[in-house]
Amino acid sequence: MARRPVFVPSRDRPPLVQEVNVPFTWHSGFAPVQKKKNIAELHASAADGGLRHILEVSTKSNEKLGVRLSSFNLKVELPDGTVTPMECAYQGSKVFAQGGPFTDLYSVSPREAKQDTRLKTSGPLVHFKFGEEEWKLEPKTAFYDWLYLYALKDHARYLKRLFKYDAFSDIEFNPETSINTQARSCALLVALLRQELFPRAVYDKDFLISVLKQPSARDPKEGELF
Repeated sequence: MARRPVFVPSRDRPPLVQEVNVPFTWHSGFAPVQKKKNIAELHASAADGGLRHILEVSTKSNEKLGVRLSSFNLKVELPDGTVTPMECAYQGSKVFAQGGPFTDLYSVSPREAKQDTRLKTSGPLVHFKFGEEEWKLEPKTAFYDWLYLYALKDHARYLKRLFKYDAFSDIEFNPETSINTQARSCALLVALLRQELFPRAVYDKDFLISVLKQPSARDPKEGELF
């Protein structure tokens, strides 16, 4: 058995995103078919707890919308007006104690950006810099979440379709080894839309940070979804 989170957008109260740990049968292996099996197992287990409409947000998703909303495919407009995959914008905006931001990563593939050796050999991460704007490391997901919201601000056709989902998953995300996930950012987006806070969260940095500082909600006991 394995456990992975799914992210549930709130309708009318804080926290805006509830993180629910779901136990499910894990199929080992790196082949795409194994990933899809794990997605199916995760969603089936979550459905037993009442979350029946879940969008997998990753390149492994069975739904085109989930693939298009992955950080490898979602495009972000850079300060100079060009566009790049969100993953490249995120990795290329990191500033370390001994280097960065490595803005040349804006021009490579998402996989190359994520695997660039400088990201691991330039000392500790100290902040992010996107254009002239700097983002601190706290709240931990702030810059990543903002990039995601910013990337989707003009995609009304995507935003409308997201409302039919109860929750969002990312089968590649392991909370024991990673902090950010496109699934949480997607749930945050839907919660902001429901409460008519979306435009403000994109353009008001202090407001977004205050929202992200709200305490998260997790399921209290192993095996219980709610």
